Amino acid sequence: MIVYDRLFIGGRWAEPATTELLDIRSPHDRSLVGRAAQASPADADRAVAAAREAFDRGPWPRMTPGERQAVIARFSELHAARTDELAALVTSENGSAIWFTRWTHAALAEQTSAYLRAAESFGWEERLDPSGASGTVVRREPVGVVAAVIPWNAPHQSALVKMVPALLAGCTVVLKASPETALDALVLGEIFAEAGFPDGVVSILPADRETSEYLVSHPGIDKIAFTGSTAVGRRIASLAGQQLKRVSLELGGKSASIILEDADLPAVVEGLKWASFANNGESCVAHTRILAPRSRYDEIVAALKIMVEGLKVGDPSDASTFIGPMVRADQQERVRSYIELGVKEGARLVTGGSDVPEGLEGGFYVRPTLFADVDNAMRIAQEEIFGPVIVVIPFEDEEDAVRIANDSPYGLGGGVWTTDPEHGLEVARRIRAGFCTVNNADPGFEGPFGGYKSSGIGREFGAVGLAQYVEHKTIAV
Repeated sequence: MIVYDRLFIGGRWAEPATTELLDIRSPHDRSLVGRAAQASPADADRAVAAAREAFDRGPWPRMTPGERQAVIARFSELHAARTDELAALVTSENGSAIWFTRWTHAALAEQTSAYLRAAESFGWEERLDPSGASGTVVRREPVGVVAAVIPWNAPHQSALVKMVPALLAGCTVVLKASPETALDALVLGEIFAEAGFPDGVVSILPADRETSEYLVSHPGIDKIAFTGSTAVGRRIASLAGQQLKRVSLELGGKSASIILEDADLPAVVEGLKWASFANNGESCVAHTRILAPRSRYDEIVAALKIMVEGLKVGDPSDASTFIGPMVRADQQERVRSYIELGVKEGARLVTGGSDVPEGLEGGFYVRPTLFADVDNAMRIAQEEIFGPVIVVIPFEDEEDAVRIANDSPYGLGGGVWTTDPEHGLEVARRIRAGFCTVNNADPGFEGPFGGYKSSGIGREFGAVGLAQYVEHKTIAV
């Protein structure tokens, strides 16, 4: 069992304001994984004070960009060396299948490398006249103290996609981690300490919603970077607006995946296995609305049924498991209630259902579920379920498909399936979402990621993600 009885505040291990430890239990069998300190508002005060001092008077914002890049590159090396350990720990905490956590953690080195490449060519200070004759200088300076607030479903990815660009820009960071994944968050503290960041630059606080709200409302915070639900994102935006804090929000989604008539069905089904059901369906970009042409509707539903029924559900630490448990009992009940709602709304339950898989009653499991004959106005088509549930919606023609895809309060992800990639690109251009794929192509980490509409504000990854953590200053000389 892992025990962290201290918090990582200002780059040092510190006794928390309260001594009660948080129990972290496995969503697979409810066994005790470990215990961790949980931050209170008093701990948030200490972390913000350390970050404020480090930003206002410490060396980190005053180092050259290259000097900061060297420290972050060292951190990335140390983090990559613990990939297997960290993947196993996250799986034990949140129930993500081990194949997914290993894949995610292996990709984090490249995610950070993409930020480092962006920082190398970033215009930290430029003259508007390339000849140097102009007296106008544009500087990009760190925004200040950043509160990074992350969820439990992919904790290190969510943390580093915010912390790395903020640190590269010269900001100081207070990371607020979810209680469900408190242990892996505090392991990050060990790695940051070993990498050699100056005092005060990084703090890590596992905390509940009350302390989170206290942190983002703190007058010492200049910028909030949040990943999580749209409802909480609206609350954070409201709090930030009252104080005119800078804010970036990566929120929920209800991604539409358009299968065009010429699509290669076996390739589509294999691709949707990953695009729809990765990370137990607890993914903001999951393709959960499958749009199928009426001319091939029955064929597509039948093929998806075979795929969904072939997904192995069980112990997430087993390498052969594809789908593990939901993270908590309330999340399990939420997903099951949506499945029951779909039946009440008149959708056809093709496979799955709200009953717990046999033999897995000791954990927070949900059967992978497929609905057909779904109208896009149904709640199961409009609301984010955040579990292994997909719906198949028929469309008449391409125009109808695009209309249905865009008929959503969300605009985070989407996809197009076709044997003609150029035509797929044309269709993707018409989808009102921040991230689209054609035939599930890999986007890499250079392009910006984020959402339209209720899916968020701002972008992550690459140079655009780095720019979320700077202020622009113009100096006329």
